[in-house]
Amino acid sequence: MARRMNAAMFYGVGDVRFEETDVPEIESGELLIKVGAALTCGTDVKTFKRGHPILLKHTPALFGHEYAGTIEETGEGVKHFEPGMRVVATNSAPCQECYFCKRGRPNLCAELRSSFVNGAFAEYIKVPEPVVKLNTHQIPDSLSFQDAALTEPLACVVHGIEEAEIQLGDTVAVIGAGPIGQMLIMLAKRNGASTVIASDLAKLRRDMAKKAGADVVIDPANEEPIERVREETSGYGADVVIEAVGLPATWEQAVDMTRDAGMTVLFGGAASGTKFEIDTYRFHYGQLTIKGVFHLAPRHIEQALKLIVAGAVDPDILITHEMPLERITDALKMMSAGESMKIAIIP
Repeated sequence: MARRMNAAMFYGVGDVRFEETDVPEIESGELLIKVGAALTCGTDVKTFKRGHPILLKHTPALFGHEYAGTIEETGEGVKHFEPGMRVVATNSAPCQECYFCKRGRPNLCAELRSSFVNGAFAEYIKVPEPVVKLNTHQIPDSLSFQDAALTEPLACVVHGIEEAEIQLGDTVAVIGAGPIGQMLIMLAKRNGASTVIASDLAKLRRDMAKKAGADVVIDPANEEPIERVREETSGYGADVVIEAVGLPATWEQAVDMTRDAGMTVLFGGAASGTKFEIDTYRFHYGQLTIKGVFHLAPRHIEQALKLIVAGAVDPDILITHEMPLERITDALKMMSAGESMKIAIIP
């Protein structure tokens, strides 16, 4: 008989259930990990509120993708890993053979998009062979599972900061001060920004942004963010603006608060089919650079884990609550309401 485990199962928008299901069976090259901690993230919240055509194509489905734990079983042929080893793994791996992989853009690999791993909100998770080979790393005993689980989201931020091309002394504005926004603030400072401006509607997130290193925080409910950014930059706008919300309106706001010849990074993923507008005159004559940034490459995983081990990011700012697996719906609602940062789910 198949072994059974507790898990959070996604049935549809707003419908995540705590129930029993089979422990995944692993095959050659795969790992079975006993989850030590899993983290909620903005993508989980978006999926809970509106579904996700890429992450969860069929329902009911296992749910969650930021985790760390202990290897329970290894499949035939697995090298460098053994039962009992503490590891962190990501939710994807590129094929290394396609058009984009060969051109240094493995984050756009078609194989990656079609094989995202889910199931972290459970007692056990199966890690497929490509992820085992490329994006699974042993973690030191000194690193807690919940801190190690920050590796995947931080790796995405490492990619975003890399693409932002921050110069020493730049003013950087970050729209959205959720966990991703907090990490963007931290790394923007580490990469030489002299001033970081953060904008968010939630008081908790604005307060955390100050702790993360933001020099100026904006409450868009009480003041106009674009005007405030211009006030802080002698009327020019920020050198770099990073949007970490994922709404067309804030995409447009990000462009409008960027100075001429500045950089706008659209980090937050907006809903499929939505559009945003841009002033073509300003885009052309202001020589704006606008980048969409998606996901990560294996090198970003390695860099992120090193930053966490080195204490370069503050987990206490990023993870504010801990809950058992059966309260996953409460956790997602709290995060959606801006009442928490990430929540550590302990199976």
